[in-house]
This record gives sequence, structure tokens and C-alpha cells, in this order.
Amino acid sequence: MKLAFCLYKYFPFGGLQRDFLNIATQCHQRGHSIRVYALNWQGEIPDFIDLRQVPIKALQHHVLYRRFHRWIQDDLKKNPVDKVIGFNKMPGLDLYYAADSCFVAQFKQSLSWYQRFNPRFQQFYRDEETVFHAKANTHILALSETQQREFQHYYHTPASRFSILPPGISRDRIRPENAATINHELRQEFSIPNEEILLLMIGSGFKTKGVDRSIAAMASLPPNILKYCHLIVIGQDKAPPFLRLSRRFKIDDRIHILPGREDISRFLFAADLLLHPAYRENAGIILLEALVAGLPVLVSDVCGYAPYIQQADCGALIPSPFSQKDFNALLLHAIQDKSQRQRWQSAALSYAKSADFFDLAEHAVAVIEEN
Repeated sequence: MKLAFCLYKYFPFGGLQRDFLNIATQCHQRGHSIRVYALNWQGEIPDFIDLRQVPIKALQHHVLYRRFHRWIQDDLKKNPVDKVIGFNKMPGLDLYYAADSCFVAQFKQSLSWYQRFNPRFQQFYRDEETVFHAKANTHILALSETQQREFQHYYHTPASRFSILPPGISRDRIRPENAATINHELRQEFSIPNEEILLLMIGSGFKTKGVDRSIAAMASLPPNILKYCHLIVIGQDKAPPFLRLSRRFKIDDRIHILPGREDISRFLFAADLLLHPAYRENAGIILLEALVAGLPVLVSDVCGYAPYIQQADCGALIPSPFSQKDFNALLLHAIQDKSQRQRWQSAALSYAKSADFFDLAEHAVAVIEEN
């Protein structure tokens, strides 16, 4: 088949972007031709992809996205394909990969009646409705049953239009036999002694992932504990606001913020705790990457994959509604209780032996071919 994939932006270190590329690669390997529409592409372009970088501009995002949708629809009329797969919500999709949270669930309850007539809100609402409306035809590749129920609550989407995908992570996240060596080498690289605590956050979108919450929790630690703790944050986002926050708390010497990079597994094997106090998170693939790496996790219970951490007993869930005071206490306890972290690590590695966290792309391709 001729397949068209649509996404606003591609960069190498985003979770949605990695899933898109894995699915596109699997489709290519099964003999399908791949066309991609994008506003922006960073990094190498695989030779099997016919990339059509859409040449439009606008000062406001919602206007840009509307023009993007129209440009794609005009191009598809001239150059039709068999199926259109979207990784962002937009009109004209045959299938939608639901990496983003429900827009209405996030904002409708908190907006006043007049704010709902804001052009930005109206545009994003229409884009979501065109995918999930009960009478629409788009088939949805969902990441969790919780996510499916949320969309159905607002749009009454028939269950038959959903396919729940299993997680899909890279096998290089599995803890290797030489993990201790990797740990030692990475800590030397960042001048972090082996006996000190390395906290880790990974993910693009620092605000959504709760980097501010982690910095505040670090700042709450007693001075005699804080001086032995380090936080490394890795992701594609603007670091200055969070560096300023760490300076305001006078802990900037404890915080390292790094851009997205390829060697994430090294950090997973070297850290003592993964922090993920997200404000919202449809899935949270980093949670499972930490699990198979044997890295204990402190995670908001709003994250789609948080139940895996609870099932594996390899960390703790931060309950809703979020309380900074409770998160601070949870972090302090986890840092002080080394035996608990060791139990969490053992439980994670044991759970990972029987879990299937690697087949998302294969299942997604099967759904694309069937719908």
C-alpha cells in the first residue's frame, strides 16, 4: 500500500517521534511505501521515506496547524494514497496514533464559558472532535484502556474503533551484565561519586513532565542529604526557565540539564531513582524503560503506564491530587531507604523477565493493514 504519515514535528528524542519512526520502518519492511508530511524535521531522513516538508508559516500555532491540514489535503487530492495515518489530531485521517492526551479533558472543565470561544481552543477542539466523534470513521491506535475510557467519556466513540497497543521499547534498555561498569564510567564522566545519589528525569516537555516539581523536591531535602544528591534531566526543551528555578532554590550546583541524546540507557543503568512527577502523561514509555533497566521509579498516578510500576512493585505512585509536600516526603524516604531501592530493583528485573514491552510497532502495523 501507499501510506501517508502526518506529524507536526520530528526530532530524534521524542517518544511520539520514536514510535512513528518504528512504525514507519515496520511498514516499509512489510513492503509498503512511506510518504511523510511534516512541518519540521530534525535529524537524518531514512532513505525509504518520501518526506514532504510542508512550506507554510503562521505566527500562531493553531493557524499554522490549520494551514498544515489544508495543505496535506490538497496534496493528497493530487497524489492519493491508500491510507493516511496521523500522529497528531487532524482532519482526514484513516488511523490516528493516540500519543496525545484528551484535549477537552485537560481544559474544558477549567475554562470559563467565554474562554471556550477562544480561536485556539476552538481549533484544537475541532481537530480532536474530527477524530473521536461518535460518527467519525478514524480508527484509533490507543496506548491504554484508561486513555480509551477518557476519550469515550467526552466523545462517546464506539469501542470498535479502538485498538489498544502493547508498549514498545528498545531492547537496549534491558539491564546488561556489565551495568556496574557502565554505572561507574558514567558517574566518572559527570564527577558523581559511586556512593552519592543520582536522580534522573528523561523526557521532552519539561513542564509537562514535572521538572519544576522535582527541583522543588530536591530543594526540600535536608542539607546533609542534599549535598550527596544530583539530578540529571535529559530532553528536548528549553532549559533556562528550570535553571533559573534551580538558582532561585540555590541548588543549581546539584542540577544538570542535558539535551536529548542517544545513550539514554547508560543513564538508566547508573541512576538510583527515576523521577516522573508528570502533570499529565498519556503513557510514559520511560517508565517501562526504567523498569527493564532495574531502575526504581517515583511516578504520578495520572500516567498511563504508571500501573506497570505498581504491578511490578518497583517504585511508588504519587497520588492525585498532587501534593508537593507529599512528593517531597516520598523522595526523602526513597533516598534514605537504600534497602527499599534494592528491593524495588530486584522486583523490576524479575517482572521484566516475563513482560512483553517490545512489540508496539508490530501490532500497530497489523492494525494499519486491517483497517
